[in-house]
Amino acid sequence: MVGLLLFIRLKDLPKPEPVSPFKHLDERKAVIYENLRDLQFEFRVNKISDEDYQTTKLELQKELARVLAEVDRIKKELSITAVTAAKPAVAPTPVVAANTCPACGAKFDKALKFCGECGKPMGAQS
Repeated sequence: MVGLLLFIRLKDLPKPEPVSPFKHLDERKAVIYENLRDLQFEFRVNKISDEDYQTTKLELQKELARVLAEVDRIKKELSITAVTAAKPAVAPTPVVAANTCPACGAKFDKALKFCGECGKPMGAQS
């Protein structure tokens, strides 16, 4: 009997796809929607009573509300984390005098609406 041994380096393996934090919730939500459709069908063909239909429907709707609330909570948590992680350092804005053109740096005796050198707006109101 001849055996074959194969060696694979870990660095040669492809990186796994990142797992979505919503995957299990999306799957649960799909199951609940399917159960609601099945429940409605069974009620329409008179397989279950009105009382059982209303009770089961209410339980499924409560479960769906819990799943959707969890999705919203995770989205909010991730957006807060993403905003704080991606928040760039705020560079101080240069202070430009009203009589200095912010585009070309030309200086004038008085504040102007447009630069006399390059024609760009100066920001002074008339």
